[in-house]
Amino acid sequence: MKSILFVLTNHADLGTTGKKTGYWVSEVAHPYNHLKNHFNITFASPKGGVAPVDPGSVQAHADDAEVIAFLADPVAKDMIANTKVLSTLKPADYDCILYPGGHGPMYDLYSDATSVEFCRQMYEDKKIVAALCHGPAGIAQVKLSDGSYMVKGKNVTGFANTEEDAVQLSQFMPFLLEDVLKANGGIYSKTADWGSHVVVDGKLVTGQNPGSALDLAKKVEDLLA
Repeated sequence: MKSILFVLTNHADLGTTGKKTGYWVSEVAHPYNHLKNHFNITFASPKGGVAPVDPGSVQAHADDAEVIAFLADPVAKDMIANTKVLSTLKPADYDCILYPGGHGPMYDLYSDATSVEFCRQMYEDKKIVAALCHGPAGIAQVKLSDGSYMVKGKNVTGFANTEEDAVQLSQFMPFLLEDVLKANGGIYSKTADWGSHVVVDGKLVTGQNPGSALDLAKKVEDLLA
């Protein structure tokens, strides 16, 4: 059975808003539920321990059956409460690395040296790299052994500037994800705000927003088959 590593954020404060953030629950729940019976899944984070969930996401998905099932899943609950410290793991042990979103990754995974290096090794070892919504913040700064950005010349997507504007959080972000993906050479595309949009370029899989979560998981499953 192949193995998938979900890399989650440890960051819980939404800039200077006074609000909390973390991972967006549906972006973990939908892929996890779809993949858990077919792959070994590990949850990790830079610091280990509890991965904070964005409370707004729990409210937004209060009627989402997949999220309800995920939040009640004893295995998932234990893994979320006790994420592995990423630096203690080895890229060779995984077939896919998956970065879910939520605004948290914009603050820690974007610049976390361990995560960036882990992702580089997996990509250069021809493993699958997947990132969803704000999750591409975790791959945007990855540089390959030749010094080029991993996303350079690659077809990618991620949370759109128009979507960040729509939730009125652009001014609180340390950067805008769409802008950084483009600046680092990514060939960025998007669909209408909140619509599902998943881009596959070789072993690189990116999804635009929360609505892309299940489709991203299906693409990952296809690539791992």
